[in-house]
Amino acid sequence: MQNDSQVSLRTDAIVRIMEQRHGLDVSAYAGSFLEQTIARRLAETGGLTVEAYGEGLAGSRPEAEVFYQSLHVGYSEFFRNPLTFALLEQQVLPALVAAKKQAGGSELRIWSAGCAAGQEAWSVAILLDELCGAGATPLAHRIFATDMSEPELNQARAGVYSTAAVGNIRMRQLQNCFSQHGDVYAIAPRLRARVAFSTYDLLDERTATPADSLYGDFDLILCCNLLFYYRPDKCRRILDKLCRALAPGGFFVTGETERAILAQHEGLRAMAPIAAVFKGLNL
Repeated sequence: MQNDSQVSLRTDAIVRIMEQRHGLDVSAYAGSFLEQTIARRLAETGGLTVEAYGEGLAGSRPEAEVFYQSLHVGYSEFFRNPLTFALLEQQVLPALVAAKKQAGGSELRIWSAGCAAGQEAWSVAILLDELCGAGATPLAHRIFATDMSEPELNQARAGVYSTAAVGNIRMRQLQNCFSQHGDVYAIAPRLRARVAFSTYDLLDERTATPADSLYGDFDLILCCNLLFYYRPDKCRRILDKLCRALAPGGFFVTGETERAILAQHEGLRAMAPIAAVFKGLNL
């Protein structure tokens, strides 16, 4: 039976091989996540031992690329976590829109960090389409959605999803915000004009926000089901960056499993016990 120190040493060996032989840095990821990824690749490559896999990995650039890409988890869905999106729809977004209009602001700015194939960004766009277009004074809004995976971003930009993928969307929203083409649904052009997808590394110390956004000052930032994949120090660095990009009085949304991580941050206050939504404290 392997003890924790043996597993850790073997994980460290894989990290060194990736860096020294292939120039790919995977040290930012949490040890438990790396162990799960290694175990999955062992099973997929024929049940090799970690040592044998490491030897093969050292001499195989294709396997190094497969391993590296397997660390980029891209699963998402429309209106994932219904309680959180209910809070966004009923309280957070109406409050932001009202405050922006009262202050005479020109637009609402949102950042979807780690957007995967775009479902999260489009979900917010759907809610804002209903909210900001209502009344006599429509409010402009822009959503900046970023991810590290170019294939995922390409799917997000295409904005075309299967019938199964749109199952969480209300019929009214489906009819108003999509066009149906056979067994797929395409995002309406007016929503496409509001969302910009781009590649961005949250651990890049040279930049504070995506280039497309020009500056931070986001009224709402969503970073869901991403932070727990990183080591605590890297997670803190990402969270600090995102909080600096948050506008005074802005809101931060994360996944339920990451609620405890944000609860420890001195610049954020939990909004409700039922959803992982936090409000900036303007520190």
